[in-house]
Amino acid sequence: MNFSLHDELPREEAEAVDKGLGQANDAAAPLHEVRPLACFARSPDGTVLGGAVGRTWGLCCELQQLWVVPEHRRQGLGAELIRRFEAAARARGCRTAYLETFSFQAPSLYRSLGYEVRLALHGFPAGNVKYTMVHALKDDEHPAA
Repeated sequence: MNFSLHDELPREEAEAVDKGLGQANDAAAPLHEVRPLACFARSPDGTVLGGAVGRTWGLCCELQQLWVVPEHRRQGLGAELIRRFEAAARARGCRTAYLETFSFQAPSLYRSLGYEVRLALHGFPAGNVKYTMVHALKDDEHPAA
């Protein structure tokens, strides 16, 4: 057996690992049930001003990305995107929402919406911390407008 280390990811090898992992995962879990979920805010002309992007699977919902254009930050748009995203996840039967965020992103926003830190990973440059946060979704919480 030979081993090789790479500073740059070789495409063919990376595709082999991705394909093999996909086959193993498909054999172990019903991943075909994973469903994308997204909520976007647009200006009257249709320009995307922000979005919440993630997925649902079973009783769980993962918020993978949240973004708001700089000029609309700190005005409640991010919170509203999350509330609507969570409402759609609840409608699919989800009872738990989770996400990962860095300390320089929006952990205080997530905390204000009921997310709790379950894991804090230290050791990133400039003192940054990566958080895994979890939030129990309740039926009467944050109804979609």
